[in-house]
Amino acid sequence: MDRIIEKKTWTKKRILTISGIVAIVMLIAASYYYTSGNSKLNVNTDRITISEITKGSFQEIIPVNGIVLPLTTIYLDAVEGGRVEEKYVDDGTMMKKGQPIIRLSNTDLQLGLVTQQTNVYNLLTQMQISKNAAQQNTVSKLNQMTDVESQLKEAERVYKLDKHLYEEKVIGSQEYQQALNNFNYYLQKKQLNDKILQQDSVSTEQQLIQARQSFEGSQNALNVMRQKVGDLIVRAPIDGQLTSLDAEVGQTKNKGDQLGQIDVLGGYKVRVDIDEHYISRIFTGLKGTFDFADTAYELVIKKVYTQVTNGRFQVDMEFTGKAPKGIRRGQTLQIRLALSDERQAILLPKGGFYQQTGGNWIFKVADNGKNAYKVDIQLGNQNPDYYEVLQGLKPGDKVVTSSYENYGNMQELVLQK
Repeated sequence: MDRIIEKKTWTKKRILTISGIVAIVMLIAASYYYTSGNSKLNVNTDRITISEITKGSFQEIIPVNGIVLPLTTIYLDAVEGGRVEEKYVDDGTMMKKGQPIIRLSNTDLQLGLVTQQTNVYNLLTQMQISKNAAQQNTVSKLNQMTDVESQLKEAERVYKLDKHLYEEKVIGSQEYQQALNNFNYYLQKKQLNDKILQQDSVSTEQQLIQARQSFEGSQNALNVMRQKVGDLIVRAPIDGQLTSLDAEVGQTKNKGDQLGQIDVLGGYKVRVDIDEHYISRIFTGLKGTFDFADTAYELVIKKVYTQVTNGRFQVDMEFTGKAPKGIRRGQTLQIRLALSDERQAILLPKGGFYQQTGGNWIFKVADNGKNAYKVDIQLGNQNPDYYEVLQGLKPGDKVVTSSYENYGNMQELVLQK
């Protein structure tokens, strides 16, 4: 009698087939889960920073560094080139106006001074000789005029006498006419001498004026040359402190080389470097603050240098009140420069999250405090402590502000204590 063999329901092959199908489904489900925006990451709250969104007073501020400088600085340049022969003072010396600092030597200038002095002396001698010659010429013409006047008087006397005798018919017309001609001759000669003497006087005066002008020009040139030689001694142009002196005995300095500077210690200013990104928003009148010896001080921009170098430009700021006691030239100050007035805004504390998100999104903590979800936000201006929130968050919200460097593409954080 035949025996019926019962067929097994869960064969090994069937089990393996079903297991494979389940594994594939789970793999697909996991893939979908992790790519559908629902990826999660467990995070210990002790290792992150959770901050609360608030509403309060906001002012856009950027941190900048400034160097303390004297309010007025006069640069010392070599007016004339030469070799440094002597240093009268050292760097840091308090100077009085006109006090010598260094002495240069320049043989070309000194030789030029001697040559110009010789030219002036020669011109002065020649002018004196010309003046003496003119005076002698004038004296000679005056003597000639005296003789002519004497001869004219005698001719006039004879003429008048012969005229009377002629009228009385004592002498003839020929003798009378001779006396008249003689008188007219000396009269014309005197008139000619008068004209010559007048022209000589004008000519002499013009020659003297020209000679005087030539001498004065040569004298001015000599004075200029003396001044150039005098400039070989570099002197303090004002009262102040000598700084950055760059001159040693034996060095050769060219014309125009900077030798040092004089700092007027009547006050200080601060030279500030600013990123060129803000150049369109910087203008005179903007204010900044800094702390010194536990006291806050205020500065105001007085001058903007619009030239950009290596991505930065500079401004000069001055103290609105007295400068801090004990501040020194060259000291670096950390300044908070205000770019706007204070206003009410929604505030997000600064944190490391910005490096990964660029301020476009943030992890917002759920009301239950157990999860944090990724939400889109929009930020506005900033200062050293806060970002201004424009969209996506409201006062009272809590967000994760620490670094997101290890979160990858997580969409949700599971907060664990």
